[in-house]
Amino acid sequence: MNHVLPMRASSPVLHAVAHPGWGQPLHRQLLVLAGCVLLGLLAGTLVERRFTASTWKGALGAALRDGVGLPLVALLALQLIRHASRELQRAELLKVMLPVLAVWLLARVAGRAAHRVLADPHSARWLTWVVRICAGVGLVLYLSGALPEVKEALDAVSVHIGPQRLTAWTLLRGAVSVAVTLLLALWLSSLIESRLLASPLDINLRLVLSRLVRAAVFTVALLTALQMVGIDLTVLGVFGGALGVGLGLGLQRIAANYVSGFVILLERSVRVGDNVRLDSFQGRIQDIKTRYTVVRSAGGTESIVPNELLISSRIENLSYTDPNVWFSTVVSVGYGSDVEQVLALLARAAATVPRVVAQPGPSAVLSNFGADGLEITVGFWIADPENGTLNVRGGVNLALWRALRDAGIEIPYPQRVLHWPAQAAPPATGGQPGFGA
Repeated sequence: MNHVLPMRASSPVLHAVAHPGWGQPLHRQLLVLAGCVLLGLLAGTLVERRFTASTWKGALGAALRDGVGLPLVALLALQLIRHASRELQRAELLKVMLPVLAVWLLARVAGRAAHRVLADPHSARWLTWVVRICAGVGLVLYLSGALPEVKEALDAVSVHIGPQRLTAWTLLRGAVSVAVTLLLALWLSSLIESRLLASPLDINLRLVLSRLVRAAVFTVALLTALQMVGIDLTVLGVFGGALGVGLGLGLQRIAANYVSGFVILLERSVRVGDNVRLDSFQGRIQDIKTRYTVVRSAGGTESIVPNELLISSRIENLSYTDPNVWFSTVVSVGYGSDVEQVLALLARAAATVPRVVAQPGPSAVLSNFGADGLEITVGFWIADPENGTLNVRGGVNLALWRALRDAGIEIPYPQRVLHWPAQAAPPATGGQPGFGA
C-alpha cells in the first residue's frame, strides 16, 4: 500500500532527507550549510576580537560559546545563497535549516540581552533559559511535524472581542512575538544607549537622546509585533485613548514627574555632577532618571527627589555657571591686636590649604566687634565640594590656628565682667561661700 502521509503530518527533517530537492543532492546541501557556518564562525570571531576578546583564541571561544555573529552571519549567508537560483530554493534541507539557525540566533541574542539589561546574573540566566526552552520546544514541534496539529488544536479555542476573533494560537503567537521583539528592543536600546553615553556630547543631551531612543525602539517593536500577529491597531487606538484619559486623571503626579524629567534634561537647569541644595539637604546630582533625580550628599546619603519638585520648588544650584563654592569660618583675636597684620596673616594661612583655589583667593575681613574680641571672617573658595566640605573647613581652621600661634597673636578666652552692689559685696575673707568665719 503506497499511502503517503500528508505534508502537514510529516516531519520536515525526514522529508528533507528523503527528498533533498531537484538537482541538489544531500551532500551538496551539507557542504553549502557547512560553508555558511564556517563563514559565520569567521565573522563572529572577528567581531568578538574587535569588541570583547583580547586574543584570537579568546575571540574564537567567545564566538563558539555565546557570540551572536556566528548564527547571524550563517543565517544571512544561507538565505542569500538559497535565493541565488531556483534549484537552491527547492533544496529542502537548506529550507529546514533556516528556522534552526533562527532559533540559535534567538537563544544567543536572549543571552546577550539578558546579561546586558538585567543587573542580577541569576535573573539573567533564568530569563535566558526560559527563552531557550520555549524556542527549543517550538523548534522540536516544527521539526517533528507536530506543529500543524498543535496549531489546529489551539485555533479551535477562540474568543470574540467585537468583530475580531482571537484564538489561542493567535494569542500565543502574539505573546511570543511581543516577547521576542521586546527582547530585541531591550538589547538594541541598551547598545545604542551605551554608545550615546560614551559620546562626547553634553551629559543632559546624552540622557535625553538615550531616553528618546529607548522609547522609540520599544514603541516600534510593540507595534511591529502586534502587526505581525494581525491585531487591529485601530481597536488598540480607541482603548489606548480611554486608558490615557484614565491614567492622566489618576496618575497626574507621576505623569508630571516624567514630563518634568524631560524638561530638566532639555533646559539643563540642573545637570549630572552639579552641587545643589534642596531645603536643608545638600549634595551632588548622581543621575537624572525619567521620574526622579538621585542626589548624593558628601556623607554618602542618597536622596531620591521627584523631578516635579525640581521644577516647581526653589533649589540652589551651587555650580550652575561656576563650579567654585564659597565657604567661610570665623576666628576671634584680642582687641589689642594689629588688625591689618592679622587680616593679611589669616588670608595667607588659608591659601596654604591644598583644596582652596588660588583664584579667587581667600579673603579676611573684620566682621564684628564681639564681646570677647575682634571677630574676623575668613572666606575661601573650593572647586570640588563633592569631595566633602567638613575636611577642608577643618584644614582651614587648623592653618589659621597655627598662623596665629606662631605669630604670638592672642585668641581670647570668653570674658565676663561682674558688678556687685555695695551692700551685697562678698566678704574679704578667703573662705568658701556658705561657710562663715
